[in-house]
Amino acid sequence: MIEMYKKVVFENYLNFKGRARRKEFWMFFLVNLILAVGLGFIVALISPKLAIIGNIYSLATLLPGLGVAVRRMHDINKEWWFILIPLYNIYLLTIEGDKGPNQYGADPKK
Repeated sequence: MIEMYKKVVFENYLNFKGRARRKEFWMFFLVNLILAVGLGFIVALISPKLAIIGNIYSLATLLPGLGVAVRRMHDINKEWWFILIPLYNIYLLTIEGDKGPNQYGADPKK
């Protein structure tokens, strides 16, 4: 789980090309959510004035989050702008990707 988070954040920070598996997207989402909630809880306990730390974390993970979402859309052979459609994009993020290569690259499962 942490390995996939590291892969998205450190290895693919500004990568909007290629494909990402469901597992990669959802593991990043889960770890990011846990870290954000934990950081928010800790900051709230210490001092609300430290909320800037949460804002910095959110900004630091914004681009990797968008990158993995775009790559996830590519895995199901959709263009990037499908992440802008509420609810429908959640459905798209849960379906299995194309088997074999598509116009966005090789199958990430292989």
